[in-house]
Amino acid sequence: MSEIALAVVGTAYHTPTADRLEVLRDVVVAVDGAGEIVGVRAVDSAEGVAAIAGAALVHRLQPTQRLLPGLVDLHIHAPQWPQLGTGLDLPLERWLFEYTFPLEARFADEGFARDVWAHMVPTLLAHGTTTAVYFSSIHEPATLALAEQCVRSGQRAFVGRVAMDHPEGTPDWYRDASAAEGVAASRRSVDAIRSLGSELVQPIVTPRFVPACTDELLHGLGALAEETGALVQTHCSESDWEHGAVLDRCGVTDTHALAGFGLLREGTVLAHGNHLGDDDLRTIRAAAAGVAHCPLSNAYFANAVFPARRIMQAGVKVGMGTDIAGGAEPGLLHQCAIAIDSSRILHDGVDQRLPAGERGVPDSRLDAVSAFHLGTVGGAGVLGLPVGRFTAGMQFDAIVVETASVSSGMRAWDGIDDDDDRIFEKIVRLTRPADIQSVWVAGRVSGRGRRG
Repeated sequence: MSEIALAVVGTAYHTPTADRLEVLRDVVVAVDGAGEIVGVRAVDSAEGVAAIAGAALVHRLQPTQRLLPGLVDLHIHAPQWPQLGTGLDLPLERWLFEYTFPLEARFADEGFARDVWAHMVPTLLAHGTTTAVYFSSIHEPATLALAEQCVRSGQRAFVGRVAMDHPEGTPDWYRDASAAEGVAASRRSVDAIRSLGSELVQPIVTPRFVPACTDELLHGLGALAEETGALVQTHCSESDWEHGAVLDRCGVTDTHALAGFGLLREGTVLAHGNHLGDDDLRTIRAAAAGVAHCPLSNAYFANAVFPARRIMQAGVKVGMGTDIAGGAEPGLLHQCAIAIDSSRILHDGVDQRLPAGERGVPDSRLDAVSAFHLGTVGGAGVLGLPVGRFTAGMQFDAIVVETASVSSGMRAWDGIDDDDDRIFEKIVRLTRPADIQSVWVAGRVSGRGRRG
């Protein structure tokens, strides 16, 4: 076994597949200096005893605590952080112009941006978000400042300068001056973020979505992704309006339009995808791209319930996103709970005037295991990251959750919650930041989880 920098001792939960909770009871998770898990051994085994004895730092969980993988949030609009929890009374096309674009334009003030980032990134870490995929604003200094904050806080992140230039899809006071300038600014932003030299924080090419971008800009960003090897993120078939606008303009769905622009690639993150058809799914699967399921914001903007189970069964990679601030809750565990609830609504249906057997979409349900899998392994799979599971060779991104909590009401009751499945379900549904005792990214304590 390699030299051990950290040994975490206790009981761990992870979901290596969408239908299996694996309980690692009384184990030692051994982590080397590069943050890689080098072994998971029983605490009373010879290897476990040796790992504890040889570790530079030993962290022992209390009997009421559980170790879980850190959460992977595939879709966050960072400059919308100040409007979190507000302004969800309008449809998407009006919400952008009346609330969101005016707020995002304020990030021309780098000082304001830095103040927002300094609040947002540690808060997300405190919610257990160890990996974040960020849309920034169109502003290069604000975008670089976001990447710098992620480096300081120790969060694994993909940070993208938003590119948008369409004269009908954006206001004249908040857009790139031209397609050429949008591509050039995105190129500079990719280079600037890479110049930070962080293994954790990487750039990502970010066309906002087809309605906000001209064809020239989209083609240019596709070429930029090919040239730089950076991942891509954008919105795809989010709402009736957005899905229909792309069909009217391009004559094909979002998925096929993005493929034609060179933006549907391995690792591309397609936010929402509520209106994806079967042919879209085949195209996404063939490209090795993935979808960010954003269950709470979908309730406001999608005009549909995301068919997570159907899309997973089609072989498409699916992860989870908060869609801050269209999703009015920063914690991804809460999104897992919303995903479970919305899948039940889809499965059972909502129109009581129909016979029970005709109301819903069969085989749509998610449970705590499948939802948590999307929020960890699923998101990691979309991004190609070695996180989300406690196995040798993976990076140690993890949180410790206290299950005897006063603030959230979570408690494992003797004689009632002796089953780990029950405790795990409570963790998924009830965990709040006060219950998250420690946060590690790449084996290092991060953000506000400095109690570890």
